[in-house]
Amino acid sequence: MIRVETKVRLPFLWGKAVFRKEIWSEINLIVGPNGSGKTLLAQGIAQDFEKNGIDVTFIRSERVERDDLYAELAKDQKVRTCIEEVLSNMFGKEIRFEETENGVVPVVVNKNWGVEYNLKDGECHGLKEIISLLVSLYSCKTRCLILDEPELHLHPQFQLFFMNEIRRVSEENPDRIFFLITHSPFFLDLKFSEDLIGVVVCHINKMPTFVESLSDEDKTLLWRFLPRFNTYHKQFFFSDNQIFVEGYTDQQMFTNLLNCLENKHKAAGTGIIDVGGKDELGVFFKVCSLLGTDGRIITDLDSLFAGKLRDVICADERPQIWLDKQLEKQMPFYRMLFTKRELLVPVCLEKLIRRLELFLNAIGNFVCEINYSISPEIDLFVMKVQEIRAKHESTGGMDTFRTVILQGVIQLNTELGDILPVPLALTIPLIRNLFSMILAATETAKVYILPDGCIEHYYRENEVKYMPVSAKDRLFHNELDYLNIATQEQIKERYRGLLDILQRACSRD
Repeated sequence: MIRVETKVRLPFLWGKAVFRKEIWSEINLIVGPNGSGKTLLAQGIAQDFEKNGIDVTFIRSERVERDDLYAELAKDQKVRTCIEEVLSNMFGKEIRFEETENGVVPVVVNKNWGVEYNLKDGECHGLKEIISLLVSLYSCKTRCLILDEPELHLHPQFQLFFMNEIRRVSEENPDRIFFLITHSPFFLDLKFSEDLIGVVVCHINKMPTFVESLSDEDKTLLWRFLPRFNTYHKQFFFSDNQIFVEGYTDQQMFTNLLNCLENKHKAAGTGIIDVGGKDELGVFFKVCSLLGTDGRIITDLDSLFAGKLRDVICADERPQIWLDKQLEKQMPFYRMLFTKRELLVPVCLEKLIRRLELFLNAIGNFVCEINYSISPEIDLFVMKVQEIRAKHESTGGMDTFRTVILQGVIQLNTELGDILPVPLALTIPLIRNLFSMILAATETAKVYILPDGCIEHYYRENEVKYMPVSAKDRLFHNELDYLNIATQEQIKERYRGLLDILQRACSRD
């Protein structure tokens, strides 16, 4: 890590806010959407570095072919050898230089066909760009090198190669400092938890954010997470309006629904990213919080009752701020939920969820003892609850068990209340109100819980009542077949519940 005090003001982008950062990595990344001030921020950083006695070379995105680079390549044998080795290995070509009246002319030799041609006239932008970047990297004499959009004209594999070359040069020269201003996930090469400290995220109309420090817990979390962090996941570094979902069926459904929102322009720049698991949602939530990006999450109902996502939502300050504002208004309701002794401790999201769990466990334990037929709807619910109990000796910590009970309370309501003992029946309206409050609190942290269960409970081609859901792939493809032939009006009518959730998640308010 390198300590250089930096202060940048861009009032027309951030108002009165001042960007301040003191700790830098050997390799730093400035990322974010178009129009967020990345290049202007880098210029301010360069000025402060120079004030601190660190000389800077700034390679801008408006690059043109530079004869001085070719002259550098012609006279520097070491640099030329490196470039020739790259060209030979990657393209089966080599380069030589001819002195002419107009200066040095680079000539490319295609070794396979024995053909020679002028690099300037006969070669593609990509090869010219990789040569330009490598010459800048190998021949730069200043301590700090800033590269603006090094991905221009480069194939993804060339981007990965160039990033590896930057790492190699950085390791050989530990006093050097590199900045990459980029829109490409291929340059987000985060190998260690500490690499996040070198990432600066720019935002639209908001000051850039970064990770100031990492706790031991954060480092452990990221150490487990980074190996699973692929190029597709890295999209959220470049937009404040990415939505994370658990699996590919959620991703496909919500992506198909984006074009059916009432105000499509609100979804501009939105991407739906599946992360491959409920706990991974919690990790992405944490990383977004660390970086100051405004990530959104749409998740299944069972996320309330177990997992990393529940932990990080409950630790987030936004639900607590909202609950504090609701305190006076909700106190009569809280007195119905908690004893006076319990209310001596402030009400928090975790406390509300735990009370919900107690209510659900009590109803579930009663339902497990029912051994007679009541009605088709109640019988299906009872069967599902008892199946879960039969598979597990203890249901006390089971997220699926509690989810199914909650689904039954929501779907069956008074019909379920009619079969319960009076004390349990009286908890049903409490559960429904408590659940609504919990959903509102989680949404303040940009976490949107599917109240019906999971994505399959919103399908219309096949009716699905309770979790867990089997044959998800078949159900999804049946639904996808319908989406491919339906009109927008039909989709809006059919998936009104999902569209409402998606509309709120896309909102930038």
